[in-house]
Amino acid sequence: MLKTRITELFGIRHPIIQGGMRYVARAEVAASVAEGGGIGFISAHTQPGPEALLAEIERARALTNGPIGVNLTILQHLRGAKPEDYVSAIIESGVRFVETAGANPAAYIERFKSAGLVVLHKCTAVRFALKAQALGADAVSITTFEAGGHPGEDQVPALVLIPRVAAELAIPFIASGGYATGAQLAAALALGADGISMGSRFLLTRESPMHPNIQRLMLAATERDTRIILRSIGDSTRVIANAQAEKVLAMEKEGGHSAEELLAEGGGPRWIAAAERGDETAGAFAAGLSIALIDDLPSASEIVRRIAAEAEEIIQRRLGGFLAA
Repeated sequence: MLKTRITELFGIRHPIIQGGMRYVARAEVAASVAEGGGIGFISAHTQPGPEALLAEIERARALTNGPIGVNLTILQHLRGAKPEDYVSAIIESGVRFVETAGANPAAYIERFKSAGLVVLHKCTAVRFALKAQALGADAVSITTFEAGGHPGEDQVPALVLIPRVAAELAIPFIASGGYATGAQLAAALALGADGISMGSRFLLTRESPMHPNIQRLMLAATERDTRIILRSIGDSTRVIANAQAEKVLAMEKEGGHSAEELLAEGGGPRWIAAAERGDETAGAFAAGLSIALIDDLPSASEIVRRIAAEAEEIIQRRLGGFLAA
């Protein structure tokens, strides 16, 4: 069994985290990850309001006795409930773990810590990780250029960013972006991380609410089948290559379109509506480079156990074999 600072912090068997993906990170996925020995985070802003979030947490608790957490993405431009609307609900729910993401968590960390929660902050650069550490975060999740969704504007890949974070940070940290295999978990640990967080790998599971049409599109993808859109407005987003992604890229190249127009074509409301319809051409669906390594739809719990076992095998046998007597 792999023992790291992250397994000890979260009380989990395997150093594997399911991140708070919008639309996907619901009770069934988070609970299945917990059953497999990892920890899953329910996405707060997938729920229409605090009461719905509390109900979703209770649904997860009915499915597992394992640890679950809540992701609070700090995006003030979202319609409906604001991040602060969910804070009291998260504390009231009795969950022990929260993942903050999207912006500076200073306004929320003190409240969470005072309530006894363990705070994981998701960020994209060394400077942001150090700021989260200074604010009192217990751990950080470092998103690299390979990630689906928002990889940040610096766009530094894991082979460089993870060692840089390891050299600067004192608190535990998780590598996030492009992970889907046990070999990659072993590599992340070798680079200095204490575990990994995965999104696309858990999107492509039996518990995922993502429509089968979109799942099939991703299962057929190679390492060449993602695109970075919305870079022109400082909101870089890695998505699956399809007609809608190409439309947004063409609009950016053409110029003359406002941020609101670009977000209307490449943002969340459109792809969520397309996902509900099962229209794989009409939304810019977030997907990491890890989709090139995924070709099945197991349960999320099976994924956790499989990746942990693969990593242990590689560390014990393959890597050890390189040492000369």
